[in-house]
Amino acid sequence: MNITTYTDDKAKEIAELFYQAVHAIAPSVYSAEQKAAWASSPIDYAGWSSRLNKTKPFIAIIDNHVAGFIELSAEGYIDCTYTHPNHQGQGVASALYEHLLAQAKISGIKRLSVDASLIAKPFFERRGFSIIKKNEVQRNGVCLVNFSMEKHLTPSAQLELDRRKVTSRGEQR
Repeated sequence: MNITTYTDDKAKEIAELFYQAVHAIAPSVYSAEQKAAWASSPIDYAGWSSRLNKTKPFIAIIDNHVAGFIELSAEGYIDCTYTHPNHQGQGVASALYEHLLAQAKISGIKRLSVDASLIAKPFFERRGFSIIKKNEVQRNGVCLVNFSMEKHLTPSAQLELDRRKVTSRGEQR
């Protein structure tokens, strides 16, 4: 897996990944109607291209294909975190998040925030995010639930990040 920054030639693949990831969510979590409101068809490729040219997400590449992506604003807002259904459970989102965390440190970001879906909420909780509030968002006349969450990047949080990097390389603590 290689983590890199977005390039224009990946726009269509990312748009399709988003659509596929949303529609692969179990119907016990989000109904077909909710998924259609969240990721409508046909895919708006021009809209995605415009968005991605502004947000410049970090993307995970496996075998020359986009396996996942994550967006980070200059203010520390994580807007999208999606993994292709064929690569879920393989550490793609975790690797993207670790890359984002390192970039946040380099940029001097002190607080990360996200509006996490029901499916993403546990992912962010495991990484130390706290729930601020539950949201009910109307999209195309359909109610979607998500959670506003935040994580403060303190010096101790940075020490934990550095410790995990050393440990992941197999070096001694």
